Amino acid sequence: MWWPGTLVQVSLFRTLHEGGRKRMSRAKFFLIALACSFLWYAVPGYLFPTLTSVSWVCWIFSKSMTAQQIGSGMKGLGLGAFTLDWTAVSSFLFSPLVSPFFATANILAGFVLFMYVIVPTAYWGLDLYHAGRFPIFSSHLFMFNGRSYDINSIVNEKFEIDMDAYARLGRINMSTFFALAYGLSFAAIAATITHVALFHGKEIYHRFRASQKNSNKPDVHTRLMKHNYEDAPGWWFYALLALSMAVSLLLCTVLKNEVQLPWWGLLFACGLAFVFTLPISIITATTNQTPGLNVISEYIIGLILPGKPIANVVFKVYGYMSMSQAISFLSDFKLGHYMKIPPKSMFLVQFVGTIVAGTVNLGVAYWLLGSIPNICNDALLPADSPWTCPSDRVFFDASVIWGLVGPRRIFGALGNYAALNWFFLVGAAGPVIQYALHRTFPHKPWIPMINLPVLIGATASMPPATAVNYNSWLLIGIVFNFFVFRYRKKWWERYNYILSAALDAGVAFMGVLLYFTLSMENRNISWWGTAGEHCPLASCPTAKGIDLGSDSVCPVL
Repeated sequence: MWWPGTLVQVSLFRTLHEGGRKRMSRAKFFLIALACSFLWYAVPGYLFPTLTSVSWVCWIFSKSMTAQQIGSGMKGLGLGAFTLDWTAVSSFLFSPLVSPFFATANILAGFVLFMYVIVPTAYWGLDLYHAGRFPIFSSHLFMFNGRSYDINSIVNEKFEIDMDAYARLGRINMSTFFALAYGLSFAAIAATITHVALFHGKEIYHRFRASQKNSNKPDVHTRLMKHNYEDAPGWWFYALLALSMAVSLLLCTVLKNEVQLPWWGLLFACGLAFVFTLPISIITATTNQTPGLNVISEYIIGLILPGKPIANVVFKVYGYMSMSQAISFLSDFKLGHYMKIPPKSMFLVQFVGTIVAGTVNLGVAYWLLGSIPNICNDALLPADSPWTCPSDRVFFDASVIWGLVGPRRIFGALGNYAALNWFFLVGAAGPVIQYALHRTFPHKPWIPMINLPVLIGATASMPPATAVNYNSWLLIGIVFNFFVFRYRKKWWERYNYILSAALDAGVAFMGVLLYFTLSMENRNISWWGTAGEHCPLASCPTAKGIDLGSDSVCPVL
């Protein structure tokens, strides 16, 4: 199986080692594209941040709540919204230039169906779950009166739920978009299991049997690697696994009040990651999209240990994040395999890189938490603040939903969203129906091209991803992977992956430069182009009589 993300790295490696040719060399193209990306990112990254979400519908209908809900790229459906900021394109779904066209088409179908059919019908047509009381697009949690839920008031000193306070505030409510997004996450993980079992089950079985008998015929890369280098000893991996498990079990035992997760919960999380790594890796290798294990891991431990948000987060880290890192390491090893890098060197580089990255990330996180007032609290930060932390906000809300309150009080009989559990059955049944159609009509090539885990989970990154991220990602992906590939195939084959790498590198270098030279010194500019996307009414409720207070820009209808 091929791995689209790896092709970017392979192309970049070849670019840096190729000789001169009559045509523009890929090295020269890479440097030109990198310089352009580097210089341009100063505009949306500092001088004109409004270009990150050009929501022109809001500008035209500056007093219409409905128009801004439809046109806002950050807080609404994003109809017509686009971005001129590469980070907004590649932040959540990675580069659209490396996604195979059939996967992009599946994401397009899923996004359009959900964003422009299901959500508007549920919000304006059905008023599903009292949708009008809450914003159309939000990852925040709300009380029934439309105001934000005061999470701090239902947490006791042990970081567990205070049931008396919870009873006073009432059940947690979500925006209709957020609730339906969780439903699609249920369906996507169920579809992943049945899709892989039906479409790849025989291949998995035969390859496993062949590996037991050592009857696999090695390809040219494997033969070259075995001829030139020694494999990394297996005991290196086993020793690292044993050390990691020992330290983790020690933390769960010694710091059991702080961690909240018992030792058996840690082993359960590791087992969950082990089971799901193979099917999700297959989807990733063939589509460059990774179905999330985060929701199902939170759901499981939330049922077992309700009221313990820290335990839920720790279980999610060892379940979902370890699987995600395993897939990332597989991608790295495949790159090393193609580039004929010694396996021992690959292991050492990954090991040292993980230690350095983890230490630096933890240190920077502590530094930012202590130096940035109201960091990640978007209700108290200015509209143009870069410290709203959308991904971390969703992570926090998830710990409240699944850990503190627990799925039984939200998605069970004690909550408002029990019907969403039917999405598990819908997701599991989808690939079965598709497989039956494929066997009935084997000469229809488009049937197996439908990848339901990708189609159903197309909007799995929303939130924190927004409509403008998807709009631009899909537009660029379709242009480059269909039209450019079809009519300029030679150009696409030579420069496509290099362009992707150059754009990523350019914005990364400029982002670091802007932070250390301007952001750290609080050297900011203030004008119309730095005041957000100018859709203040997009997050307003539409139900009659909802009053969010005098400090809100939302009118009382």
